[in-house]
Amino acid sequence: MEYDIETRKVQQTGGSSYIISLPKEWITSNGIKKQSTLGIVTQPDGNLLITPQINPKDILKTKEIIADEYDDYNFLFRVLIGTYIMGFSKVLIKSSKKFEPNIRDCIMNFTQIAIGPEIIEETNTYIVIKDLLNPKEMPFDKTVKRMYILAEAMHEDAIRALKTKNKELAEDVIKRDDDIDRLHWLIGRQSNIVLRNIVLSQKMGISLEEANHYQLMSRYLERIADHAVRIAKNVIILIEQGVSKELVEKISAASRISIELLGKSLDARMNKDIRMADNNIDAVNNLVTACEGISMDTNEYHVETSIATSYIVESIRRTGEYSGDISELVINNLINE
Repeated sequence: MEYDIETRKVQQTGGSSYIISLPKEWITSNGIKKQSTLGIVTQPDGNLLITPQINPKDILKTKEIIADEYDDYNFLFRVLIGTYIMGFSKVLIKSSKKFEPNIRDCIMNFTQIAIGPEIIEETNTYIVIKDLLNPKEMPFDKTVKRMYILAEAMHEDAIRALKTKNKELAEDVIKRDDDIDRLHWLIGRQSNIVLRNIVLSQKMGISLEEANHYQLMSRYLERIADHAVRIAKNVIILIEQGVSKELVEKISAASRISIELLGKSLDARMNKDIRMADNNIDAVNNLVTACEGISMDTNEYHVETSIATSYIVESIRRTGEYSGDISELVINNLINE
């Protein structure tokens, strides 16, 4: 895509001052008047950003939701998560009548799961949610590291539940999905806020490219956690139906390769080791081979057991492949430095 660039000649006034005229269309559309104050931000690439938004409050976004239009809990919850991820700082929820119990429960659950939003005003027909989190208090890097730890622990505990026949542990893995989801939503929200506010991105010490990098990495880690949940759900079936120690050991062996791939992707990122990241991508083939070697006698096991085992093996393989995708992101990011 080509962009038309307007040119302006730099003029000198006095001994050391330089001025440049601004496009009239931009002046008009942003309501700039005589004596208006503009913000000027120097970019890392040498460009200058000129913005009329010098007060952080100027970029606060408000979203109004009419509760009458949402009679489905899940639909409203997805909309609330959407407003959160898109960076709305305040959400006004209105109803023509008293809130239905399921609608109020949905709103309460949203504020309990998402990081930052709190109800600051409430009546029977009106609720105001405001984000109280300072973006600078939740750096991208720390959030992604926590997602790594959670995803890895979920996967390991799901396999441990299979080896020890511990249904409670498998059920606990399923419950932990909310923990990684809320971090994934936070990364998405932070990314959108940074993309909209170049001043904030500089205060956080993060470029737009880095924000996009973290968002992509967060997406892969969230999917890895989803596969850990899928493993845990099917482990419960295997515990109930029963499987041989030999099959459990084969699954565990493939899982160890998968977790090693995930760990190496983090090591490559932390050490800024592009060769390690490249080797990790190649090593995914070892996991694929291990997974293909897991087979079971369909005559020996119930069909439900066979299906559950297939799902577990598939999720182990996908975890390793996502780790390879993360390694590709690491390579791309290191090349860009």
